[in-house]
Amino acid sequence: MPATPFVSQSPSSTVPSSVPGNSRLAPVTKDRPRGVPALPLGPARRPGSHRRYSNHRRFGSWLNRNRRLVVALLLCVAAGIAVHQLTPASEQRVTVLAAARDLPAGSTLADSDLKPLEVLPGGAPAGALTSGTGHRGKQLASPLQKGQVPTDAQFLGPGLLTGAGPATAAVPLRMADSASIQLVSPGQLVNVVLTAADGLEGPGKKSELLAAAVPVLWTSAQGGRASQWLGTNESDGLVVVAANPQQAEILAGASTRGKLFFILVNPSGNRQPETHAG
Repeated sequence: MPATPFVSQSPSSTVPSSVPGNSRLAPVTKDRPRGVPALPLGPARRPGSHRRYSNHRRFGSWLNRNRRLVVALLLCVAAGIAVHQLTPASEQRVTVLAAARDLPAGSTLADSDLKPLEVLPGGAPAGALTSGTGHRGKQLASPLQKGQVPTDAQFLGPGLLTGAGPATAAVPLRMADSASIQLVSPGQLVNVVLTAADGLEGPGKKSELLAAAVPVLWTSAQGGRASQWLGTNESDGLVVVAANPQQAEILAGASTRGKLFFILVNPSGNRQPETHAG
């Protein structure tokens, strides 16, 4: 019986074979020639895979230790997104002029009296002054507080009759008692009374009601300086009232027939204007 040749399987007989992409190869034995490539025993681990696995473990460990912090950060991000979605888009603003300081009535405006103010389009009152309007030299008919936006209705001139009827006229009157002008202010209702020059005690002389419940537009006590609208330097005792055509005809030149006085009227009485022929 022929003897069976013995093939050594010891590791010392293995010789690595050059096969691209594989690091684990079958051992080289005497049955396989040295130049024949061996079949791989299993998939080889790619270079760097152990490092990535270690990084994943470290990140997972950090995330587990700081999970409360991560949850808080996510909640902050969600809240920021919600606020951004609910906040309306910024609207385009317009620039108007506002009082740079408290301005008394009768003041003549200079450039330093007003400052630019940005407001929403719907926040600017009708007739508000802008940088393009000629405000220099205009005289205030009513006081302005710091930051208040003036309109053309607050200056002496045609703006005084803003909102009045189409036939309403502004009538200047010179009162006999100039000191009493301090008691009246624009917007108040007054009765205009004419008294004969020789007083109430003269025979057959009576006071006469010329116009009832007419609104005051301007008084000389507001500024202490000449009115550019009236065009006179003698404004003491002057009152400007709004009157209908019939009242305006009676009031015009009334001071030449006697002395004019005014009587304050309670606006809650809703008394309708009336006139008496002179």
